[in-house]
Amino acid sequence: MYLLKTKAAFDSAHFLSGYNGKCSNIHGHRWTVEACVCSEKLIDKGEKRGMIIDFGDLKRELRALADSFDHALIIEKNSLKPKTMEALRDENFRVIEFSFRPTAENLARYFYVALREKGLPVRSVTVYETPDNCAVYEEEPCLR
Repeated sequence: MYLLKTKAAFDSAHFLSGYNGKCSNIHGHRWTVEACVCSEKLIDKGEKRGMIIDFGDLKRELRALADSFDHALIIEKNSLKPKTMEALRDENFRVIEFSFRPTAENLARYFYVALREKGLPVRSVTVYETPDNCAVYEEEPCLR
């Protein structure tokens, strides 16, 4: 089995509605997303011979996804009062709303699915909230 990994990072804030712990308030992270792709065999012809995928292609796709979250507030839909949302929009704050709670676990699955939809042979995605704390999402073994 061949594996490639690359990372991309972004800065954003989130909060977990209904959570009563230390992180119940809006807070930010320097998120790091690590994508691992896999293949049983390597490309056997052309300029990409001997590769699973060109690192540049993998990095470009992951970087584009990570950049789409940079300097935004990530929230679960309907977790803020309508007046709060209106005030944030009036101030031109960038808010990304999801149908799921924006935990590291759920964001790892989100990135996994997004990369798979781009046709990448993703094995797993790891999302770090801090340098020491991460969540990993994987579904099925390598498809190539």
